[in-house]
Amino acid sequence: MAAAVAFYVATGFSPALRREVKSAHRHAGPTRRSAVSVEHQQAPASGIYENVTRRHEAEKAVSKPPENSDAPEIERRGLKDYFEESKSLIKSDGGPPRWFSPLECACRVSNSPLLLFLPGIDGTGLGLILHHQKLGKIFDMWCLHVPIMDRTPFTELVQLVEITVRSEFKRTPSRPIYLVGESLGACLALAVAARNPDIDLILILANPATSFGKSLLQPLIRLLEVMPSPMDLSLPYILSLMTGDPLKLAMANVEKGIPVPHAVGELPQGLFALSSYLPVLADILPRETLLWKLWMLKSASAFANSRLHAVKAQTLILSSGKDQLLPSQEEGTRLRRVLPKCEIRQFSESGHFLFLEDGVDLGVTIRGAGFYRRARNQDYVADYIPPTISEFKKSFEPFRWIDVATAPVMLSTVDDGKIVKGLAGIPSEGPVLFVGYHMLLGWEIYPLVSRFFLEKNTILRGIAHPMTFVKLRDGRLPDLSTFDIFRFMGAVPVSAVNFYKLLSSKSYVLLYPGGMREALHRKGEEYKLFWPEQSEFVRMAARFGAKIVPFGVVGEDDIAEVFFDYDDLNKIPYFKREIEELTNEAVKLRSGMTGEVANQDIHLPLIRPKLPGRFYFLFGKPIETEGRMQELKDKENAQELYLHAKSDVEQCIAYLKEKRKNDPYRNLLPRLIYQATTGFTSEVPTFEL
Repeated sequence: MAAAVAFYVATGFSPALRREVKSAHRHAGPTRRSAVSVEHQQAPASGIYENVTRRHEAEKAVSKPPENSDAPEIERRGLKDYFEESKSLIKSDGGPPRWFSPLECACRVSNSPLLLFLPGIDGTGLGLILHHQKLGKIFDMWCLHVPIMDRTPFTELVQLVEITVRSEFKRTPSRPIYLVGESLGACLALAVAARNPDIDLILILANPATSFGKSLLQPLIRLLEVMPSPMDLSLPYILSLMTGDPLKLAMANVEKGIPVPHAVGELPQGLFALSSYLPVLADILPRETLLWKLWMLKSASAFANSRLHAVKAQTLILSSGKDQLLPSQEEGTRLRRVLPKCEIRQFSESGHFLFLEDGVDLGVTIRGAGFYRRARNQDYVADYIPPTISEFKKSFEPFRWIDVATAPVMLSTVDDGKIVKGLAGIPSEGPVLFVGYHMLLGWEIYPLVSRFFLEKNTILRGIAHPMTFVKLRDGRLPDLSTFDIFRFMGAVPVSAVNFYKLLSSKSYVLLYPGGMREALHRKGEEYKLFWPEQSEFVRMAARFGAKIVPFGVVGEDDIAEVFFDYDDLNKIPYFKREIEELTNEAVKLRSGMTGEVANQDIHLPLIRPKLPGRFYFLFGKPIETEGRMQELKDKENAQELYLHAKSDVEQCIAYLKEKRKNDPYRNLLPRLIYQATTGFTSEVPTFEL
């Protein structure tokens, strides 16, 4: 694809520049997939714009795309699009820095926050081209373009972005502004945030160049200064050192959606295509421009570092483990210590140009980290963006082994009380509240959520412990990245407000009344419910007429055994002290209660694994609450229904424990033999109903 990037510009530009822009637009042709949208006013001679305004009429015309998970998949663009559009762009490039909005970003959800992309050393503004379609669905996206021959100093670039930020904040003060910066752009984002601590900014920084003082790029400055002109021909090879891991970048050139063997077969072509585009890098960064950008990196690093103490913005740092240009992982750790609201996500196999690598999905990363919001305060229900099927499959790939190893059996109960295979008995409309048994360490969550998504196109919105959302900076609880998959799949912190919002939005809600006490049970407590003595969910469910679906799950005793539990750990002073410290760090739940359910000290029991057995799920007959709100306002009636639901869960567990004895494929070996003869994608049978 050889589409160019064109711009709508304000009348303040010179006639020559307007001719160049019109020429670029004309040559791009009708197949252009990326072009434009933000108007500017010409600045003084320095090249900085005095103001940047949105096209309000265009914004009114923006339509809302489908938010459900079965929306059509988007064909993701590749690295070749970056080079082709860069080639077309630089042919007619000129003028001062300016904003543009890709056409792929024209259709987005309502009230989308503004995202300003601040490019790295290339300056094209096309660094997110692999992400345009997906980000364009959830953000109002603008990209900063710095022409090749532009020599605007770093401090004036800061002013340009700052003017835009202040203008947009004044226009829509209720929505946050995202500054997504890579390398040099990350320094730019930090500088703007330091100068505007009162504006609601969210920083997404990829491999920040604040570590330029330790960079391998510094010797390149001296080399370029002494390089004679005839040696400019070798510049593409020097620039090739800046592309990071060539295999990762080449995979972005391979056609998406093809089988793995074919993808491997096409990898050489991807590498060849990548090498053929190296001269384009030399056109994007000719020697004089590259030297200017390197000096700018040096000043940008010093400028940003001197102002880190003033940065108050919520910050997410994306650090590559194989960055050959900057010590990005080390720098990410340093910045996390300095910045007050900072989290890190590691990409251990990625190089410097993180956003141009296949396998990196910025939209998924932002949502999984819990950084997507459309107002000053995050609304875990209203701000949630469901995953597409491809996003789901890719995100769940690391956990697929659980499904393969345990071959889950799903059973449900239809209206007449008959138990059937599959999820046919699950209500087709919400709100629905699932209450059930929380297996050891929550192993059942992965296959449960997966089957509902793939078979019912339904997202189970789990009500989760606050420690999956909040962690002290130097705390000892698990890193928040551990729970990214839960947040990505719609988990919300436990609270009455979130429970209310989920039911009012007709969601499918997953609630474990036994909570951590069940998931971290002691020896010999398999399948024992630890529910509170008093009803916690009945009256809220009745308020919205939600159907309550009790469910049981068994199989943990076939895959592992607790041999050193909470009681054992508490007898050893070292472990007892560890448990106390972890528990004191976590947010307290049910602190006013007494009994077993209130005892939810955080610990990790020692477990002895077994040869994997099988998981069995049974969803009981839905309990209707519609039209019973007045009846269930009575505490006794509510308590009776609560005990009814608990009894149904226990009956589901008892049924499964008995029936699994007749499953010829309960153990792993018979399942493997069956699949070896029928195909490893075939469904393994189970007991007769």
